[in-house]
Amino acid sequence: MLHRLVIAAALCSAAFAAHAQPCPDKNLMYWQAFPPGGESDISARHQQIVLKKKCPAIDTVIQYKAGAGGALLWSQMNTLPGDGLNVGGVNLPHIVLQPMEGKVSYKTEDLVPVYWYHYTPDALVVPETSAIKNFADFVKAAKADPGKLNLGGSGLNSANHAAHQRLNVAFSVKTTYVPFKGTGDMTLAVLGGHVDGAMSYTAFAINNKGKVRALAVAMDQRHPLLPDVPTFKELGIDWVDGAFRGVGVPKSTPPEQRKRLADLFAALNAEPEMKDLAAKSGFELVNIGPDKMEAFMRERSLVYQEMGRQMGLGK
Repeated sequence: MLHRLVIAAALCSAAFAAHAQPCPDKNLMYWQAFPPGGESDISARHQQIVLKKKCPAIDTVIQYKAGAGGALLWSQMNTLPGDGLNVGGVNLPHIVLQPMEGKVSYKTEDLVPVYWYHYTPDALVVPETSAIKNFADFVKAAKADPGKLNLGGSGLNSANHAAHQRLNVAFSVKTTYVPFKGTGDMTLAVLGGHVDGAMSYTAFAINNKGKVRALAVAMDQRHPLLPDVPTFKELGIDWVDGAFRGVGVPKSTPPEQRKRLADLFAALNAEPEMKDLAAKSGFELVNIGPDKMEAFMRERSLVYQEMGRQMGLGK
């Protein structure tokens, strides 16, 4: 279902791009829920570069309100001005799983996503220096000493956390999840050998080539930048998923401003430079705007709620 949805959404990009996109009237305040150095930050920097070329009169001012696996920003999103100039990064499945746990001060419906612009497929990686050379080695090591292998990930009740649970169940192994504030912090731990590996994304594997070894990716086909890495489907599990990233606004933002921002990010996605930057970083562009938002959120929420129940959330 995910693959079909992503393809259908991608086909809409040309239609979005066909309309002239107005530039913001003033600088865009772009709030990030995770620390610098991770996929969300890299994405924002890409968008900052392309937007500056499209709209040279304004700047994209990237601000960080990182903490609690993104929940610090998301619990405060509605306190930001609803002026169409304040936007915040939002992530799936994080904004569905965290409220299920019940320890955050926001609900999924408190957030207002206006555009989902890409997703990063799940990927299992180990340090390049690891004795684990392939997925078979990983399964063998995990079964030889259940619970001993530590896998880092970005945040609790996040895409990485959910993928870790899925990995253990799908392959009947037991590994230990170690959450970090974001991918930037996790990178230092993986490269320093403080954890045995990570349940991360293709972007992490690609951006750290030569330092980490990818063992499997959650894609329909092998990633062109990781041609020697098998998909989970090749390994016998129908697993095509990852983390979606988008932008949301405070609830007080008027509908016309929401639409204007959605059109702006659609236009950025349609730029050849953005497509090139995304491809080099392992990001899979999607274009899910207001017309598809309700159906997309409903479908994804059902999937992630089931995933959350498997993780023991929502009891």
